[in-house]
Amino acid sequence: MSAAVGDHDPDAVVLVDVADGVATVTLNRPESRNAINRAMGQRLPVVLQELEARDDVGAMILTGADPAFCAGVDLKEFGSAGGAPGDVAGMDMGVRDADGRLPFRGPFPPRTKLLIGAVNGPAVTGGFELALGCDFLVASDRARFADTHARVGVIPGWGLTVMLCQSVGVRRARELSATGNYLSAEQALTWGLVNHVVPHDELLPFARTLALGAVHNDRAAVSEMLRLYDAVAATTVHEGWTIEATASRAWEGAGFDPAEIEARRAGVVERGRSQLHG
Repeated sequence: MSAAVGDHDPDAVVLVDVADGVATVTLNRPESRNAINRAMGQRLPVVLQELEARDDVGAMILTGADPAFCAGVDLKEFGSAGGAPGDVAGMDMGVRDADGRLPFRGPFPPRTKLLIGAVNGPAVTGGFELALGCDFLVASDRARFADTHARVGVIPGWGLTVMLCQSVGVRRARELSATGNYLSAEQALTWGLVNHVVPHDELLPFARTLALGAVHNDRAAVSEMLRLYDAVAATTVHEGWTIEATASRAWEGAGFDPAEIEARRAGVVERGRSQLHG
């Protein structure tokens, strides 16, 4: 069963489809390699907020209309409009607090639901940052990654120097940013940037399978685990132990239903058997 968020119009810059608890969000400017213009920059955060608020959505997938994932900020629009590239992209314009301040870091608004990046083609500069903003990545064998900020003569503003280091380590991140060289899908897998590389036609089905795994888990527990990963990544290892222990005690303090836990345990055992022997 599918339900829309109002973006099945093929001319829309962001398309959305919801089925079985999974929302697939597609950047839809294929003629421009899904470069982020003002319309897309304003629309994408709003779409993600709408999906975050929906009870029938448990996980999200972000992808691009072939042949690219995202070529970054639309530099043609930047060149004609003047101002900074971030102003042209308008990524932060749709979601501000009551005082007009930006209430979030990076390219996406705060969320509690899993966001998988399904990288179907080149993800470049700002498009690379969109990919890095996802919880993890699945890549088509056609995917490519490049940080060309320095080649263009701009500095990243959506967290690339933070998130790329977390993904591949600081020395490899420096190499990518200083050279602007492309990283193939297979290299990205070897470097730990992506979790999986699959044939192009299998990309979305594979990503959906992973998303459904999260949807069928305890959604509140998945959200708390994602929150913990973010909190621990932002601090020291020592403090991370404290953060997790505090969260665990608080979670247990909310109370458990032993019968429900036992039913889930049985389901986990059966799922494990099917994955090991299926």
